[in-house]
Amino acid sequence: MTTTAPTTNGRVIALAHYAARAVLESVLTRHGVTFHQSVTLRAVTLAGGSVTPERLIADVINSLKIEESAVREVVAELTAAELLEPDPADAGRLQLTAAGQELLDTTTTETAEVSARLYADIPADDLTVAGRVLTLVTERANAELGRA
Repeated sequence: MTTTAPTTNGRVIALAHYAARAVLESVLTRHGVTFHQSVTLRAVTLAGGSVTPERLIADVINSLKIEESAVREVVAELTAAELLEPDPADAGRLQLTAAGQELLDTTTTETAEVSARLYADIPADDLTVAGRVLTLVTERANAELGRA
């Protein structure tokens, strides 16, 4: 473990992000799912389990900062793989299939175990401060993107 704390900056944040993402992707790869697919499945759950395609696409674009066409491709992949389907209560909405929910549950459980190891022994106050700082950086970066 590093004993001297570097100044928080974009590089430090990026290094932590990419290291943690690589660990996450190793879990996802074992289950045949990509990072973008995982984020999209989770977005359906975060939207309450049933979501219009337009809202799903907007949510994923907002999360990943990728092009709409790329998100539409991911939604098509998930639908073709029978992980997403039209909601029987409203065919204009999408929901996870049983297989999609099982995949999300499995990968969530496995990544939670890894996350517990990554964050073990970090004082709660430090995590609170880091969360506050990263949230502020995210808000400011989103505002910059909005001005572009």
